[in-house]
Amino acid sequence: MRKLIYMTAVLLLAACSSPKDMKVRMHTTAGVIDLCLYDETPKHRDNFIKLVKEQQFDSLLFHRVIKDFMIQGGDPTSKNAPAGALLGEGDLGYTIEAEFMPQIHFHRRGVLAAAREGDDVNPTKASSASQFYIVWGKVYTKEQLDAYKEYYQRRTGRELTVTPEQEAVYTTVGGTPHLDGEYTVFGEVINGLEVVEKIQSVACDENDRPLEDVRIIKVEMIK
Repeated sequence: MRKLIYMTAVLLLAACSSPKDMKVRMHTTAGVIDLCLYDETPKHRDNFIKLVKEQQFDSLLFHRVIKDFMIQGGDPTSKNAPAGALLGEGDLGYTIEAEFMPQIHFHRRGVLAAAREGDDVNPTKASSASQFYIVWGKVYTKEQLDAYKEYYQRRTGRELTVTPEQEAVYTTVGGTPHLDGEYTVFGEVINGLEVVEKIQSVACDENDRPLEDVRIIKVEMIK
């Protein structure tokens, strides 16, 4: 059954299908994750490739992990961080212009997206230069998704638009629909979704940092 679930996820996460698509391999202490970067988000794609080639991600931690939500890494200060240190504020001194495409690339399970500062200090929703996250999320029933849309509107005053395609994914594969149109999605896992599942399940402290470091050993370009 587990293999069938992952096969279904791979079939649905099929935006990366061209031999020309840019792909990266992330070696972690929990296993290997292969990612494809979307051509439709060129600013984020090119910046991520630049950081990979500069080895900026090597030895960094997944410093923020929330079960049934996502795993986050890319804080440059995490490389030599002592146990228990509060992480998440590090960056590279610049931002990337938002490239939202929520009708095409949305927060389904397994996508790669850019972290960012909050709206109060970042009204344009520009992305962090280096911090990223990989979505895990949850699977909704249609009734749960409809109830969540109503809750979201009451809480934020904004309507949460979910297309029929998005609903089909959120009710079968899963994801985090409330992030759509708020954070730039710029890639997806093409191999290693089980590694993401493993990481999102680790025990964490009150600041969502794993109690035992989950480290990105290195990231490299692959064909």
